Amino acid sequence: MKNAWKTLLVSSIAVSATLSASAWAAKLPGEGVTVQPVQSTIAEETFQTLIVNKAMEALGYDVKPTKEVDYNVAYTSVAEGDATYLTVNWEPLHDGKYQKAGGDKAFYRKGTYITGAAQGYLIDKKTADKYHITNIKQFQDPKIAKLFDADGDGKADLSGCNPGWGCETAIEHQLDAYKLRKTVEHNQGQYSTIMADTIARYKKGQPIFYYTWTPYWVSGVLVPGKDVVWLQVPFSSVAGKPNADTALPNGKNYGFPMNVEHIVANKKFAEANPAAAKLFEVMKLSINDVNAENMMMSQGHNSERDIEAHANGWIKAHQKLFNSWIAAAKQAAK
Repeated sequence: MKNAWKTLLVSSIAVSATLSASAWAAKLPGEGVTVQPVQSTIAEETFQTLIVNKAMEALGYDVKPTKEVDYNVAYTSVAEGDATYLTVNWEPLHDGKYQKAGGDKAFYRKGTYITGAAQGYLIDKKTADKYHITNIKQFQDPKIAKLFDADGDGKADLSGCNPGWGCETAIEHQLDAYKLRKTVEHNQGQYSTIMADTIARYKKGQPIFYYTWTPYWVSGVLVPGKDVVWLQVPFSSVAGKPNADTALPNGKNYGFPMNVEHIVANKKFAEANPAAAKLFEVMKLSINDVNAENMMMSQGHNSERDIEAHANGWIKAHQKLFNSWIAAAKQAAK
């Protein structure tokens, strides 16, 4: 009798465990579904990608390691279903890439992940104040341009964008629009390397001229208003958008519209996975938090383990918010 009771107890525990497992599985709509995130080779995009990955894992999805690819490849891969999602769709900067890869017919894009992403041209404040430089149009003057000549060719050296980035297209367009080809050299290559050289020149007291964006760590090292100043442009001129107006409500014009960042996913995947679709819609990340994390990376805390710790730390500090995303996603799957 005693053995029979033990057998019944063990069986009951096994059944209970199975039921519990089944109940848990029912709460995880992503069980059995593998997803492939992608991002560009910009290491500073890893943090925001990881937070999405971890939210997807909380929904039960099997998340493969993020693949780093060129932006054009990323959009094409997501559109064709070779990848599942990209967390750094800049609007309007990436509009051309988005549309070329299929636009709304190929992608699911609902909700805004990050707002307030700015971009533009800056120079060191010391030179700006001394020569009263406020507008990039002034670089048409060879004497002004020569102040920022780092390689002795007489042209201003603009620390610019990697080939293939959306900002490359924007800069190349504006060099023509603002008639700066004769006086400005667009230096391209690995952006982080170019900016490391730019910062080194600044620390030596030399004039600097560069393009950057936020969220990114550069503005934490070269602080606008303190170390550097934003340059205005003479008029709005956006590649592929002849009627675009980049002027701000206060009348100032820095040449680029304020951007937002979306999570974009393969449309067929989103339609088949309402939990993931809802998650992508409701997730929101403060641009200040991304800047702060990027700053930590610039100070040497930039290993895979470091960035993983940053993402885990952010989630722990915002657990209630994170949990609300998961709850909304699970509800959408019912």
